[in-house]
Amino acid sequence: MMKKNLLLPLLLLTSGLAAQAQHVDDSLLIRRLADTVLTNGGAYENLRVLTKKIGGRLAGSPATYKAEKWGAEALRRAGADTVYFQDVTVPHWVRGGKDEARIISKRRDFVAPLAVTALGNSNGSGEKGVTAPVIEVKNFEELEARKDEVKGKIVFYNYPFNPRFVETFRAYGDAVRYRGAGASRAAKYGALAVVVRSMSHGTNNFPHTGALHYNDSFPKIPALAIGLEDADRLSARIKADPSLQLFVRTWGKMLPDTLAHNVIGEIRGSEFPDQYITVGGHLDSWDVNEGANDDGTGIVQSIQVLEAFKKLGIQPKHTLRIVLYANEENATNGGREYAKQAKLKGEKHVFALESDAGGFTPRGFSLEVSPEQRGKIASWIPLLEPYGVYTVAAEGAGEDVGYLRPAIGTPVGELEPDSQRYFDLHHAANDVFENVNKREMELGAIEMAALTYLVDKYGL
Repeated sequence: MMKKNLLLPLLLLTSGLAAQAQHVDDSLLIRRLADTVLTNGGAYENLRVLTKKIGGRLAGSPATYKAEKWGAEALRRAGADTVYFQDVTVPHWVRGGKDEARIISKRRDFVAPLAVTALGNSNGSGEKGVTAPVIEVKNFEELEARKDEVKGKIVFYNYPFNPRFVETFRAYGDAVRYRGAGASRAAKYGALAVVVRSMSHGTNNFPHTGALHYNDSFPKIPALAIGLEDADRLSARIKADPSLQLFVRTWGKMLPDTLAHNVIGEIRGSEFPDQYITVGGHLDSWDVNEGANDDGTGIVQSIQVLEAFKKLGIQPKHTLRIVLYANEENATNGGREYAKQAKLKGEKHVFALESDAGGFTPRGFSLEVSPEQRGKIASWIPLLEPYGVYTVAAEGAGEDVGYLRPAIGTPVGELEPDSQRYFDLHHAANDVFENVNKREMELGAIEMAALTYLVDKYGL
């Protein structure tokens, strides 16, 4: 009996020492991943080429195909065993010309043109533009209350980001309805055009574009975003001169759908080659900027994961897929098609991870997983914390990987960087290479590589 009583503590001690040794091994391996990214990684140079030599990459544009070719070459240079293209049908919207807005007032004082940009997928005004009185509304409730005043006017949605939301994506989620549905809601009551306060809390005057979604039941009227300083200026002018008019002119046009591609690179799994871990971001961007943080950083971080594995000779048990999605910004067709093909082929996906929230300092991962899976990932936080990640509590995943969960039940997640600066430049002209911090972006790549390594090794 005494021998049996001593056996259990001995087994527990042995098990605990083994777990501790394993933790040390994982910590050392992740340190090697970090050293590789920080001292010998290609992410920042890849980003420079993508942004400075290709630039804005709106789906269907000539830059789309330059970016696809670049992406395939970058994956090969990183050491992918296989690189291939997956066909994706994408929308082809063109801006068509310089967007304009000017105040017309009886006061006859000079007013500089307003900083505006047409919303993505919007119809242009035509050569003559639209000149009409302006009605300013704070929200949809005020629009409904004043619907009889709307006909023949330009509706100005002046709905600001809620500054009380510390998580800035909550402010974006709250305000973005005015960009997405504002044009059709106003057209229902006879509006001729809409101007929408930019989806930003930045202290600048950059207008922020982004996709709208027309309701086919109503006229498809022109729609523009306005910079925050000019939004405040326009609001003040309306109060001082309710009779003022606004002239707007845009040239947007939706062309027939066209063919683009998800660009995919793989390291074949050693034990489970027919089971997949997906890591990716979206290759497209808006046309008004270089698409540096949205989502150039996610693209180069994902390629960096593959490169780091190859440089260290890490052979994953599952096939590692890096996916550069074709079209997230104005339709999310890249993620839809990837999930569709995975389902059609009966593929098993162990996990899918995305980076599409900017190249800022990592803070955590958001996840759409079971409670048990979340608990397992949470147990790895001590391994991730030295490089910036301290939580996996948030719900949610990126737009592109998010389609895998309803399609085939894949656990999915997204890197969560610090969000405070993201909406200073999201969809605006200042989303350029110079506004990416090399160190912050590299820390995000380290966290993505570490989580990929742990999921591959231990599963979910």
